[in-house]
Amino acid sequence: MKVASGRTRLLVACGATLALLLPLAWSWWSSLLPATYDVASMGYVDTGGGPGPVGHGVPGSHGEHGSGKGDRAVADLIEDPARPADVRFTLTVTQQGDRILVNGTSPGPVLRVTQGQLIEATLVNSSVRGGTTLHWHGVDVPNAMDGVAGVTQDAVPPGERFVYRFVADRAGTYWYHAHQLSHVQVRQGLLGALVVEPTHPSGPATQDLVAVLHQYDGKPTLNGAPALHADVAPGEEVRVRLVNTDNTQASVWVTGAPYRVLAVDGTDLNGPTEVSGRWIGVTAGGRIDLGVVVPPDGVRIDVDGTTVITLGSSPAPAVVPAQPRQELDLLDYGTPAEPGIDVSDPERRFEYEIGRRLGFLDGRPGRWWTINGHLFPDIPMFHVEEGDVAVVHIVNRSGETHPMHLHGHRALVLSRDGEPTTGSPWWIDSLEVGTGEEFEIAFVADNPGIWMDHCHNLPHAAEGLIAHLMYGGVRSSYRLGGGNEPE
Repeated sequence: MKVASGRTRLLVACGATLALLLPLAWSWWSSLLPATYDVASMGYVDTGGGPGPVGHGVPGSHGEHGSGKGDRAVADLIEDPARPADVRFTLTVTQQGDRILVNGTSPGPVLRVTQGQLIEATLVNSSVRGGTTLHWHGVDVPNAMDGVAGVTQDAVPPGERFVYRFVADRAGTYWYHAHQLSHVQVRQGLLGALVVEPTHPSGPATQDLVAVLHQYDGKPTLNGAPALHADVAPGEEVRVRLVNTDNTQASVWVTGAPYRVLAVDGTDLNGPTEVSGRWIGVTAGGRIDLGVVVPPDGVRIDVDGTTVITLGSSPAPAVVPAQPRQELDLLDYGTPAEPGIDVSDPERRFEYEIGRRLGFLDGRPGRWWTINGHLFPDIPMFHVEEGDVAVVHIVNRSGETHPMHLHGHRALVLSRDGEPTTGSPWWIDSLEVGTGEEFEIAFVADNPGIWMDHCHNLPHAAEGLIAHLMYGGVRSSYRLGGGNEPE
């Protein structure tokens, strides 16, 4: 009896161990990524309540929901090849230790074009290890020009080149950066600003100053320097284009004069009013244009209290002015106007809930980001048809802030925490979603392709905070892995 009892206890112990280990083994095994894979077959289809892709799996199932199907390949979604370029640039990228230079500098050159021009930009990879690409952040380029390795092109290896062709159809402030190993290459300096000037400028002429925010080896800079100065005569207005290339939001405040927020993420605000005594946040990946009329004593613009822009003849004081207590809220800033999009009866409604939990990411144990409760690569593939209006409800329950960026589209902010916008239409491509916050945004599906929708705190993206937006009738042309590592 004692022997039998001992065997029973042993069997029970073995069964309990198996009950514990088998689910862990399954979770580990199912998290492993193949050597190469098609982004269109990742995760599960989320139709947002609209019609789904014909003949594909039901939501929640794995399967080929776009791979090899569709009458348009990603590689064919380009500008008219017969149209000649209006302006051409060559951007040569070089690896120098842990720094990447663009045409010998970092940040790379500011590219200035006029609205409506067709840009032809040739990327030459002189020596960047692991290959590279260029993503045109905020510009609604054709899908094949989006620069995402493994999704819209193959990474460009050292010694090779790639030509990007796209029309700069919206005036505004944008930027370009690597989207191959982006969490590494952007930090190392593969980036620069793109300014699209309006065909017919309105209002009085102003000075124009681009300020690219970037940390090199943990040291904050503006255009690669500790500070930035512009000689401006009293009474002149300056348009200061702030480009945040870092992974976290920047706090900006102005001392010496009021300011106006002229544009957010490349779109002008309607009826911007003067602001004093408030700071404004510039989302990671986002851009904000400030309008400042310079008084006789000059103006000081502080960024996080670590770098400074001075306008006018007076030098910056040695003591950093205190950051104002109140933040400018874009939810009610500016003057209401028709946004040009009807969201009363959208074709799609998507949930994008950000969380965090223990699990495996490609076999690595950790506490990883989740989307709608799922760990990468079992994440949603948001499905739309061309012409759809889509409303996205973004909820952040992860305990950390996330700057969310949808490629290929701009989105209209409808509400935050249930409170609707009451000011100017607030269009974004990079949105700061604080911990516990909820946003509703809307966009028109007017740019066919397969598009990333991810956190622009780029290490977060590398840790799995990535989903995709996919149009019906589009099929993949490239594969992730095998040298294509977008994050």
